[in-house]
This record gives sequence, C-alpha cells and structure tokens, in this order.
Amino acid sequence: MAEKDDYLADVLVDLGLLNAEQLAKARSEAQAAGVGVIDLLLANKAIRTADVTQAKAAQFGAEVVQLGTIQIPDEAISIIPRHVAKKYRVIPLFKTDGKVALAISDPSDINTIDSLTHLLGAEIEPRVASDQDIEAALNKYYGASEKKAIEDERFKDVIQELTESEVNVAAATDDDGTAIDADAPLIRLVNQLIIDAFKMRASDIHLEPMAKRFRLRYRIDGMLHEMKAPPKRLQPAIIARLKIQSAMSISEHRIPQDGRIQTKVGNKLIDLRVSCLPTNHGESIVMRILDKEGLKLGLPELGFFTDDQQTFEKVISLPDGILLVTGPTGSGKTTTLYSCLHFINRPDRKIITVEDPVEYILAGINQVQVSETIGLTFAAALRSILRQAPNVIMIGEIRDLETASIAINASLTGHLVFSTLHTNDAPSAVTRLIDIGVKPFLVASSTRCLMAQRLVRKVCKKCGEPYEATEQEMRALNLTSDALKSATLMKGRGCANCSNTGNRGRMGIFEIFMIDDEARKLIYDKVSSSVLRARAREMGMRTLREDGIRKVLAGLTTPDEVIRATIGDEA
Repeated sequence: MAEKDDYLADVLVDLGLLNAEQLAKARSEAQAAGVGVIDLLLANKAIRTADVTQAKAAQFGAEVVQLGTIQIPDEAISIIPRHVAKKYRVIPLFKTDGKVALAISDPSDINTIDSLTHLLGAEIEPRVASDQDIEAALNKYYGASEKKAIEDERFKDVIQELTESEVNVAAATDDDGTAIDADAPLIRLVNQLIIDAFKMRASDIHLEPMAKRFRLRYRIDGMLHEMKAPPKRLQPAIIARLKIQSAMSISEHRIPQDGRIQTKVGNKLIDLRVSCLPTNHGESIVMRILDKEGLKLGLPELGFFTDDQQTFEKVISLPDGILLVTGPTGSGKTTTLYSCLHFINRPDRKIITVEDPVEYILAGINQVQVSETIGLTFAAALRSILRQAPNVIMIGEIRDLETASIAINASLTGHLVFSTLHTNDAPSAVTRLIDIGVKPFLVASSTRCLMAQRLVRKVCKKCGEPYEATEQEMRALNLTSDALKSATLMKGRGCANCSNTGNRGRMGIFEIFMIDDEARKLIYDKVSSSVLRARAREMGMRTLREDGIRKVLAGLTTPDEVIRATIGDEA
C-alpha cells in the first residue's frame, strides 16, 4: 500500500473502523519507519484488508463487491480480454445501457478507468473489491496463475500447429494401438492438460463442449475452477485422442463410454478414470485422477479428533457386524473405507473388497472389480467371496435388497462388513435399509455403527491468519462470544501455495452413531429417523455441524466452509 493511500486512514476514522489515538500513533511510527500509514496499520493488524476496501468505496461513493460470493457469467467475462484484465487487474461484472460495471481495487486510479473507457468504448462504473478477491477472480476466470499463463503461451505454438484435419486415428496409433509419435502437437497438448491438473492437485478434469467454446475446468479441493481452454476447433481432436488413450471406440458418438488411462507425471504413476458422455454440442469428457502414491490412508489424515478416532478404531476392530459410512457422492466415503482396511490389514486377517470400480490397489487385500456386462454384480460377487472364508468384507455400495441381505447375513455369521449408503445423515441409514426391504430386526441385530461425513477445505498453513467471525457466521453456527474467547479462528488470505484461494487440502467432519441396546429396540419398532436421531443426540452423538464447529474453533477450517457443507443440518 503506497503512501498515496494514507488519506484512507482519515476515512477509516470517520467510519469508526479506527480511533484517533490509533491513527496518531500509527502516523508517528510510519514516519519514523518510512512506510505508509495503511501498510503499518495492516501489518499491526489494527485494521483488516476488508476495512481498507470499505474505506475506498466510501470515499468514492462506490459499491463494495465480494467476488468470491458471486458467479460472473461467461458473457460478462468475454467483455474484457485476458491480457487486458491481467494488465489492469479488473474483473468485468456486467454490461448494460452502454455502461460496463468493473470490479477494481483502487477506484482513485483515473488512468486505468480512462484507458478502459477508451479500449471498451463504454462508460465505466467502478465497484470496489480487495486485491486478494481480484487476484482470485483473475485466476478463476482467466487462468490459474502466472505460471499457468506462461504455459498458455507455450500452448500457443502447439495450438498453431494443429488443425482439425489432424484427427487421423490411423496416424495417431500403430497396429497395437500405442502412440507412435509422443512429440506430436496434439499429444503434447493433451499430456500438458493432464500434467497441469496433477500439479494443481486437481481431483477431476472436465472437458465440456459448449455451443461456441470448449470449456476446461479442474476440480481442486472439491471446487471447480475454470481454466484457459484450447480453442473450439480442437475439440474433436482432443476428444478423439483421449478416447484412444482410454481404449474407447472413437467411431461411437451416441452412447456413454468408460475407460482408464495410466500415465506418468514426473516419477509418479497415476491412473485416470475416464467417462465420455454425448451432449448436444459434442462429447463431454470427465477424468478422475487417482494418485496411488498420494492417497493418505491414516485415520488421523481423515480429520478425526482424538476422541472420535478412538471410538472409530474400536468399531473397526470388532470381529463382526456392519459399519456403514453415509454421505453424498464426493464426500470421501471410499477413502474412509480404504483407511479402515489399511488400519486393520494384518497377516492374520483375510480381507476381500467388492468395488465398482476398484480405484486404488491395496497391498495384501483381495479386490474384486464388479462388471455388470458379464453378470458379475455386487450380489453375485458377494455370494462367491463368502466361500473364500474372509474375515473382513468391504462392499463399495449397498444399492439393492439382494446386496443388503447378503451383507447382513455375512455380518451375522461372523464377518466384519464395511459399506456405504447415500443418505444425508447417520440415523437415516436405518430408514434407507428398511425402505429397500431389509427386515428391521436384521438391521438392528447386525448394525454396529453408522457414520455420516462431509469434506471441508482446510485453511492454508502458509497464509492462514487470525480473523474475527461476522455476526452472520456466529448466528449460523450458534457461536457465542464466550466460545470465541478461548479459540483462534483462522482464514487464509491467499498465496501461491493455495492458488490464492486461502484453502489447501480437505478434511472430514463426522457424525458417529453407535448402536446400543435402546437404539436397537427403536430400530426394531420401526421408529422414524427423527426419533432415532433424537436418541442418538441423547447418547452424545455430535452432528456434522457440531463437529465442524469444533474444527472451526481449532482454526482448521472456516465458518463458511462448515456452513456450506452442513446447510441441511440443524446445529
């Protein structure tokens, strides 16, 4: 913050965000140190970045915009080219009546506003946003980082070499179906898309054909980020190349297809699970990145606090019964089950899994891949593996009555069974099993523990800093001033380590329902899930939101992450 911004200090006093004594002391210290007053106040945490943004807006009568809370449409982003937005550090919001609304960090920068007025041929309506918000929005809408921008320039030469006429399957593969020219422009382009995604810790790559463009998005820490994509004309070439790599039929464009790609990034071997879906404007490709070496299988890495981890370890060490992990798609259920298997995997135990698909190969464990096309369903596989005399069985998902019945019978005959269900909370798993046809007395007799989970993003360790929760956040999470006195809430300001998002990595929040004798009686009596939930709460079960609040107070995640993940949970 330059000295020219020191006038904002008086505005901060007028707004009640700073008192006169603090300002007088800061002016004296800043003059002695030869730095700006605003810089000093920020360094001393006397004010926040949000306060400076509010002061700028108040001084020029502009509106403050929180870029992280809105989704800017593509037509608005297309108003300003990438290089112009990067140069002037502005984000277009919308255009109406010949006026363009722009988010800018410094509304007093007349040169920038005049230059953009001339370039766009329209009147500029400035909105004020923080530098961090603008940096994050530039990454989101125009590219991931400066490094990514450099890579885009490197793509430029590759893209110029490509034309649609290069989509020649015979030229792209030899008789064995293997690539014969690893330096071909198309192959280099597709490989670079995968390498970039892996380096940015993406879990999925989405290549989506739109009417006039080819959209590229990476899912990082559970959130989709739009990246600079190849031009629309290369869409057929890129899709054809990926279909060849994943052993799909390139002549089939009418039905969905699935495949796998195995490749190396540096010295790491990674698998990509590929799904191809026909859409109105072409085939959409989604690739799930499976990094075998990067999978963390320890229970502490999942996000358990010590008390919950001890409870969970007792459950997965039982000789028989069923443990069900519930939650929506993408909530980390499979990773949790793998961690359970890793914890109990010993030479004296035989463990067999039935999965669709097998995502990670686990040493010392027998894993069965379901294949509906040849009749190897969950139920068929389970009937066979029971004759293999396993101690522990993991079922990827209970989907129907036949699978559920075999799993329950296995648990009642001395096997420990792990599986997943798609329900919103732990007690609802009971209702779900009964709804698909399992007798209540069988559910009551076999079930040992039900656990619901969600994933929340963790505060970046390198740029996390203390902050005060807003009144809205405190109300949403039922936080009191007394609870906050002994806690330090953290929030990332954004840095290169977290791609300016303030978050890096994810952890679980959990709802663990241990089934006791009274709960079994309630299940046998077919009570509603709300009654069962009330009983679980009496037993001391923490809800998802309550577990999330514990992790907010520990500075591990932020209130908005917990609110987002538990929006349907009443704390």
